[in-house]
Amino acid sequence: MTQPPVQADPLVFQRHRPLLFSVAYRILGSAADAEDAVQDAWIKWSAADRSQVADPRAYLARIVSNLALERLRSTRNKRETYVGPWLPEPILTGAENAGDVGSTGSTGNAWSAATADAADTVVNAESVSMAMLVVLETLSPLERAVFVLKEVFGFSHAEIAETVERSEAAVRQAAHRAREHVRAGRPRFPADRSRQREVTERFLAAATGGDVNALMELLSPDVTLWTDGGGKVRQALRPVVGAQTVAAWFAAIGTVSYQGVEPTDMHAELVEINGGPGLLFSAPGRPVATVTFDFDADGRITAVHNVANPDKLRAVAEGTTHDVRVR
Repeated sequence: MTQPPVQADPLVFQRHRPLLFSVAYRILGSAADAEDAVQDAWIKWSAADRSQVADPRAYLARIVSNLALERLRSTRNKRETYVGPWLPEPILTGAENAGDVGSTGSTGNAWSAATADAADTVVNAESVSMAMLVVLETLSPLERAVFVLKEVFGFSHAEIAETVERSEAAVRQAAHRAREHVRAGRPRFPADRSRQREVTERFLAAATGGDVNALMELLSPDVTLWTDGGGKVRQALRPVVGAQTVAAWFAAIGTVSYQGVEPTDMHAELVEINGGPGLLFSAPGRPVATVTFDFDADGRITAVHNVANPDKLRAVAEGTTHDVRVR
């Protein structure tokens, strides 16, 4: 007599849900698309025969990776016609929001760096940083998925080959290409987290105070500002280059109307965005923009990512703190 299929356990799915979001978000660079991929993964998991699943973690990761990869391929054309620079969708990741790097936030999703392995803490922050996601955006969809699964989550080449339906040799080649490309696009010796936070705090004080000279001291001479308004709000359509120009841009926030918000109505605060210190600018009842930074080894700011497209600030507006641990 044929045994009926064993129904998939919803508690197992919920236990792995943070992992699934973490995989999908790193592949897609969009919180909204990542949540959709996770929801689609739940539908597939609900229909699965549990008796045929030996390793739920690997099985679910494979499902969500495929869904994210399909979604990434379908959205690439939209990103190529995007108005102005395309930047990843920022997410709140918790520790900074509690007022201290590494502390546990009140949402329950933030996690204590003090109780986590130090190496994992670095991997979490680096692999989900805005700078890393920008570099990953330059990879092909296959290279991006392979890099995320291998370098961030530690899946084997054989497991990834099964996931992306390629030969193991092809996966190894894609992993090598992706690794070399990422290495070329990321600084080898970034400033430590305490230095990054210190510089971010000083930048916040200087920007809200309209102090161009103080901002200049924090910026690399060839710093680049990338602004993402998506055609929804007025932003620079091309990168803004040079310390003087970038400093003037941010100094104006404290003295003139920005996106229709008067300086007296603008609130700016230090929060943790994508695993590191960032700035959130808000008007009454809504976020206006997030700002994150790249740093060199000395702690000078080499790049600024300013996301102001309201469609990309929904996760921030909801105040959801995402758990993006790799384990």
